[in-house]
Amino acid sequence: MRLPKHLLKRKPDTHKGDYGFIFVLGGSPGLTGAVSLCASAALRMGSGLVRAGVPVSLGSILSTKLTEATTLFLEEENGYLSEKGFKQIEALLERIDVIALGGGASQEPCARKLLLKVIENIDKPMVIDADALNAISTDLTVLERRKSKQLVLTPHNVEFLRLTKLKVEDIKRKRKDLVKDFAFKYNLTLLLKGHRTLVTNGKELFENNTGNPGMATAGSGDILAGIIASLLGQGLSCFEAAKIGVYLHGLAGDLAAKDKTEICLIASDIIEYLPKVIKKISNT
Repeated sequence: MRLPKHLLKRKPDTHKGDYGFIFVLGGSPGLTGAVSLCASAALRMGSGLVRAGVPVSLGSILSTKLTEATTLFLEEENGYLSEKGFKQIEALLERIDVIALGGGASQEPCARKLLLKVIENIDKPMVIDADALNAISTDLTVLERRKSKQLVLTPHNVEFLRLTKLKVEDIKRKRKDLVKDFAFKYNLTLLLKGHRTLVTNGKELFENNTGNPGMATAGSGDILAGIIASLLGQGLSCFEAAKIGVYLHGLAGDLAAKDKTEICLIASDIIEYLPKVIKKISNT
């Protein structure tokens, strides 16, 4: 797979604002790593600016995890995201290019309300992952009421089951048809994670051939969300960002597994090997 030329070589006269401001929304007690990995992946993929929005009580933890990304400490309820933080996000919207939301956010009702409010009311490209998908599964009509026309949903099989109310057997038997139908119905890009991940906008369908079982490890999906958000922020369409993102993510995992074995592979290895992937693609 070839990358768009503007991703491989930058113009000399440029600045960080040219490469996308990514806002990562998520985190809850014990789950700050999801936000950290997503933000770090977006930066490694080339984003000029990344800010992580987390409950205020988790701010000091995130600040120690992240060096290049900045943080926004949001009003909370007992350590969890809350609708009270929505105005703080609104105040940042003029600067934000893309929102990646859901990683580590929890399924607490207060967090769910904020996630749904962001999806419904903010007109920015979004990568919707993890607990943001769980939030949508409680109210699918939010996809019809939303303002943004640029959504990428990144469920694994269990999350897709929650979204569709289907059975595992149905998804295994009619996987390609189901993802295309869902994406077409709600006018979005859907990425169904797993062996030979599928990406579709309801019309086109891409079946990925990179990746390995070693990537079945905590945090791998958070990194994928960050990569896709970064590519969106650098001007790719939702379908192209998801297609290229999952390919690069899988290839980085393959290179990491070759050096470190599938058994010893951890999520942060995928971020570490992204530069080798870009070099490999640049030379082909």
